[in-house]
Amino acid sequence: MLDVLKKRFPGLYDYYQHMKRMKVLANAKRLESLPEEKYNNLIEKEYLKVFGNILDWNNLRTYTEKMQWEKIYNKNPIKTTLTDKYAVREWVEGKIGKDYLIPLIGVWDSFDNIDFDLLPKQFVLKTNHGTGTNLIVKDKNKINMRRAKRMFDDWMKTDYAFTNSLQLHYRDIKRKIIAEKYLETNLGELQDYKFLCFDGKPCFCWVDLGRYSKHTRTVFDMNWKLQPWTQASYGIANYDIPKPKNFDMMIDIANILSKGFSHVRVDLYNVDGKIYFGEMTFTNGSGLDPIIPKEYDKVLGDYWKLSKNKDGKTKND
Repeated sequence: MLDVLKKRFPGLYDYYQHMKRMKVLANAKRLESLPEEKYNNLIEKEYLKVFGNILDWNNLRTYTEKMQWEKIYNKNPIKTTLTDKYAVREWVEGKIGKDYLIPLIGVWDSFDNIDFDLLPKQFVLKTNHGTGTNLIVKDKNKINMRRAKRMFDDWMKTDYAFTNSLQLHYRDIKRKIIAEKYLETNLGELQDYKFLCFDGKPCFCWVDLGRYSKHTRTVFDMNWKLQPWTQASYGIANYDIPKPKNFDMMIDIANILSKGFSHVRVDLYNVDGKIYFGEMTFTNGSGLDPIIPKEYDKVLGDYWKLSKNKDGKTKND
């Protein structure tokens, strides 16, 4: 339905998407005004609505339960730096070198500051402080500038700490727009490998395919054995996914970048054998995307050693 609207009535489609973003912004502002002492109660209600279970803060057992604690109690400031898609680049360069960074084309404080005449024909434009806030440009001469400006202006107004429940480490990111090199692959689709790491050790690799068509998330262990679970928002690919030839190198990189964290997801791209860093994700799906089959929520929870102390920090802070 939306595809038809986009093709036949692009102006109406643009307005529809703008109103959706305005709804997200309004909800974020509502949550931003919520007193911190009410965070627990809000999360309890959200968790109950999604899972049908009452959240017991004193007995967190599953992956999604522990994620709720992570969102509001692990206040390690490094999470903000590493979630910032611009600031994280310096940190990654210090850990594994700049050869693994997607080449940066430019960085700006607002859409109006961008001189598109100076940009190459192809690039990816994104904000540094949100999720899903990107524009893939294969031919800059075909950009609808009015639509793009409205989109980025909406995104830059939004505090993503409050858009999908409470993910407070997004709150202090200084908002910017960045342009990175457009990555192409001989396979016809960008390979996105998301390493689920616990206590500095990669345990599973989620392979995301069909992001802009039929999005699947297929999970393998570190021996490339297919796992029977995924997240509810996705499906498992119904075709074979080959193991990358340099998979061991990807594991080594995820190992280095995840050191010192009880849990983090390290996202990497593999472009015809060339490995690129994607991002670090600390609160995957805000812990509100069910693991299916549901018994694997507990299996993943067992990997996460969430050792808490009185000041609300994990042993890794």
